[in-house]
Formats: sequence, structure tokens, C-alpha cells
Amino acid sequence: MVSRALWKGQLRLSLVSIPVELFSATKTGARFSFRQIHEPSGKPVHYDKVVTGIGPVDTDDIVKGYEYEDGKYVLLDPDEIDAVKLETKKTLELVQFVDSSEISPIYYDKPYYLVPADDLAEDAYRVVRDALRKAGKIGLGQLTLRGREYIAAIKPCGDGLLLETLHYADELRKADPMFSGLSGCTSEKDLLEVATALIERKTAPFDATSFKDNYSAALKDLVQKKLKGKKTKVAVEEDEDDADKGKDNVIDLMSALKKSLEGSSGKGASAKAPAPKKSASTARKKKPREVKYGDGAESSFRIQPQARFHTDVRAEGLSAQEQGRQDFPRPEARRNQAPLRLSPGVERRSAELGRHPRAKRQPG
Repeated sequence: MVSRALWKGQLRLSLVSIPVELFSATKTGARFSFRQIHEPSGKPVHYDKVVTGIGPVDTDDIVKGYEYEDGKYVLLDPDEIDAVKLETKKTLELVQFVDSSEISPIYYDKPYYLVPADDLAEDAYRVVRDALRKAGKIGLGQLTLRGREYIAAIKPCGDGLLLETLHYADELRKADPMFSGLSGCTSEKDLLEVATALIERKTAPFDATSFKDNYSAALKDLVQKKLKGKKTKVAVEEDEDDADKGKDNVIDLMSALKKSLEGSSGKGASAKAPAPKKSASTARKKKPREVKYGDGAESSFRIQPQARFHTDVRAEGLSAQEQGRQDFPRPEARRNQAPLRLSPGVERRSAELGRHPRAKRQPG
């Protein structure tokens, strides 16, 4: 599907005007990209236009401003910006022609395809294309694109014309400070000859398809493995072709790998991780102890250690305080106590349930 034109206007050469359209030569969708995700919810993160102290604002309330001092702005309405008259908004005039070698690669910014707008414009379009190719020149001009005026360089590209935007001189950094630490000495003759021979050996026609984005490919493989539920740790292995190219290296890769294996053998397999300590929640619980009361009755209560009970059982000879709320007595203490006498209500209830033993009743 043909993409939408980024710019429509006239390509002018002296008195000749050619209707043309501009299309991007690059695909942003070809790059591997990520979305920011909120991990707890798994939902994508969005950005809102906010003002400090106010919060989110409507798009209609936003205007452009130029900061002329710290915190002070000159506000401009969209209508005021559109009213600025520039001929390059609709016309790209070729004002100069230069040899392609005269423009340093550092000036080139972004490529676009320049195509004729209709069938009537094709004849004049082909004339400009063939003339540039025959003369071996690049045409220079200016055009306004996305709210900015660019330098444009036009040259033949296959059956059409390629337009490349250029940086202005004040947009580039000076190279001298970057390379000032390098000495001006020339290379030794022997080393220069070896390097030149290596360059000549690897010289070949340029083919962009021979270069692959290995990083994006590795990321895609990682995503596919995550989708299949495999491990997230991925090892990048060297291809056979790349291994053959590395045989001329001074370092013996195989020897280095063997030494690495010898140094690491026996360490990972023999080392055992210490057993994790049991936490308080998983520690072994004490078994409940069995307590018998009375004088050797056949039934018993099973109670948890340190449990506290209240009982309605009253024994003869106990004080009023001892007959109240108290800890259940230990078995040893109960053996030395007098037999218990159950009240008529407790004895009747115990007999109905069949769970509590009958204590021996003393004669009245």
C-alpha cells in the first residue's frame, strides 16, 4: 500500500515547474520496539499532557511558546504560525548544483522519494532526472516540512529522484576538539602496507541486504521463547560463517574455551546449596497430650499444650477460689486428689452425651 505524501508542491528549475509529491524512504515499523507496561496490572503506560498545579489539560488549550528568558514565554497561536509566508512551503526551487563528492556525509539527515504528482508531470520530471545523471551533479534547494525549513539535496535514484535533507552548518559540532588528543605522526610503512592489503582483500560492491540487525533478531527470538513458555535466558551463538571469518584472529578461541571449562569443571556440580531452615510456621508441632482425671477412669480428654479451660466440675474439699476459673490440673496432681463428685446436672448431661466418664460418688 502506497503511504501518504508528506509534502506536495512544485519542483522548480528556472521557469519550469513540476508538480511533485514527497514520500518517506524509511520504514519506522521495521524497527523492533517495546511498550512500557505496568507490571502489576499488565496494562500499557500512557502519558497525559499535564500542567503543574492544574493536572491534565485539553489539547485545544495548548499553544506554542518560545522561552526568551528562564520561565518566560512568548505565546503564538497556530493561525499566527500558519500566516508566516514562506515560498518554500509549496515550492522547491533548485538554486545550485554541486558534485556529489563535495557534500560531506555528516551533513546528510534523512532520505525521501520525490515522485511526479500526475502523468502530465512525468515528461518534465524525466528530463530533470536524466540531466542530473548525465552531468553527475546534485541539485540543492530548500523546502518547509513539518514546521521547519530544510536544505534539500536532489539526485537521481533508479527511475526516479531521491531527496535528502541536510543539516545546517550551525547544527554540527566541530571535529577538531574531538580529535585534538591524537598525535600528528604518520603510520609506519610496513603496517600501512598490511592494512592496505586487508582493505583491498575485503573490498566488494555495496549490498545492504548482506547486513542484518542481529540485535533485533535476538530480541524477537527472546519474545518468541517467552510466548512459548521457555526460559528467558538466551545465549547468542556464533554462526558457522562468522566462526570461519574469525580463524585469522591472534587469540586461539578454542584454547580459551578449554581453559575456561577446566577452570569451572567440578565447581558447580559438587557444590550443594544448604538446606533451607524451617520457618516457625513449618516447624513440627507438638502432639497433644492425653490427660486422665478421676481415679483411673477409662476415658480421657485430649488437650493441646498450654490450653486453658473452664469447668463446671466441683470437687469436695476445694476452696472457693480453687473452684473458680483455673488451669486444668496436671495428671500427677489429680492422682493425689479426692474422687470428684459431679453435680446432678453435670452427671445427667455427661450420661446423655456418653463422652465424659462418671466419677465415683461418695455416699451422702
